[in-house]
Amino acid sequence: MTNKQWDKILAVINGKAVNPLPVGFVIDSPWLPGWAGMSMLDYFSSEQMWFEANLKVIRQFPDIIFLPGFWSEFGMYTEPSAFGAKSSWQENEMPFPQKVITDINQVASLDRPDPRKNGMLPFVLNRLKHYQSQIEDEGHAIKFAVSRGPLNIASFLMGSTEFLMAVRTDPDQIEKLLGTVTDFIVDWLEVQIETFPSIDGVFILDDIVGFLGEQDFNGAALPYLERIFKAFDVGVKFFHNDARGQVCAPYLEQIGINLFNFSFNHPISQMKQLTNNAVTLLGNIPPRDTLEQGTAEAVFDSVKSVIADAGENSRLILSCGGGMPFGVSSENIEAFLSAAGYH
Repeated sequence: MTNKQWDKILAVINGKAVNPLPVGFVIDSPWLPGWAGMSMLDYFSSEQMWFEANLKVIRQFPDIIFLPGFWSEFGMYTEPSAFGAKSSWQENEMPFPQKVITDINQVASLDRPDPRKNGMLPFVLNRLKHYQSQIEDEGHAIKFAVSRGPLNIASFLMGSTEFLMAVRTDPDQIEKLLGTVTDFIVDWLEVQIETFPSIDGVFILDDIVGFLGEQDFNGAALPYLERIFKAFDVGVKFFHNDARGQVCAPYLEQIGINLFNFSFNHPISQMKQLTNNAVTLLGNIPPRDTLEQGTAEAVFDSVKSVIADAGENSRLILSCGGGMPFGVSSENIEAFLSAAGYH
């Protein structure tokens, strides 16, 4: 993230018109290794190859804001690993955490991890420490502290079906679980901010929020998300939920969120209405069917449709409705930029 890019994000969040509209993509291990010509295992296990992949993409597409920027992560395994989750590693498969909780009564004995010592988290920090000077030499800075969200982590620890059922059947145990996980997330974000003073944003990813109805959202998501986002005095408070987004959208401002990445199934105009145009939107052409599998012409047309649907251009960063999916070509990214007015 360059200072110019960061200033552009802040300008959009503050409701200022930016022309052409900014283009930003959430990029991580499902897409970047393959695009850069390396295996996922090499990307995860080699700091140098991780750096080279990120360096290649910022140099090839300098007009794009890549979020969070030089993302040091080990896929969905990152945070659950701190709780003792196991995973297997394959050449071109994402690591997937195995359950830690097989009985709801185990919640009471779940320890709160130390992000400085447990799981893969020290490796996440060290990777950034080792390459911080090279990142800065490229004119970029580490701007975001990043974590999966409380429901996302809890669902990996228990299993998604088991977690969602327990929200209704064992609310007291779920409250304990989400309390422990939320305490851990705040600790983890604090450690990142302490380690890298250049950080001025927090980024939370939690698709499980989109599987809740309004009643369950108010009990099992809202208070925990609010605690996380209000714990930090930073310029950008970024939330990703590309499952059902209508349930959380009206509460984003209350939670403290000012940047939201959501599903392509929700039109920009609908999200502007649900958020009272108080939250900057990052979206939202279809990631797989259009950006990955569509033609360059289809991408161009889809971006133009999003721009038309948005109406006035404040508080919008053009993107896809979710993270960059595996297999997106450079040709389609160029078509996206062209439709946004960069060529």
